[in-house]
Amino acid sequence: MCDYSLHAVATRPAQVGETLVTTTFRGTSTRGFASESDLSCAVCLLPGTELAFADNVRYDNRWIWTRTVNSRVGKFGKVDPHIPDRHHDAIEFPDGKSVLVTQLVEGQRATVLQLPVTHAPAEHKPQTAPERLPPVTRLPIG
Repeated sequence: MCDYSLHAVATRPAQVGETLVTTTFRGTSTRGFASESDLSCAVCLLPGTELAFADNVRYDNRWIWTRTVNSRVGKFGKVDPHIPDRHHDAIEFPDGKSVLVTQLVEGQRATVLQLPVTHAPAEHKPQTAPERLPPVTRLPIG
């Protein structure tokens, strides 16, 4: 999904194997993921999407200094979904740390490794006993 502040930006779902780049979308102050070939279209991720970054992940709070997460892999998710009118999209790292997507430094590249399963589980159909065939009558041979 895409964060609440990207409603005025064109969006599309992520695809396995594609490389995304972090960017600030025109007309917003929000950062997010876009395709390398079209930086104007936000690429939306479903919670559980796994990403591999080209380098250790860098982020900031719009301050002068950036920080680095000592990891190149993460899983997309949501933080504080019960709080309205704020950014919820985040990347969770193996050490348990989460960073809001809008805090990711621009220009970082990430490859979509795996999308979460989204189909509904198959309906459980109770098994019925197989039809019984009438007993076989054996005729004596001879």
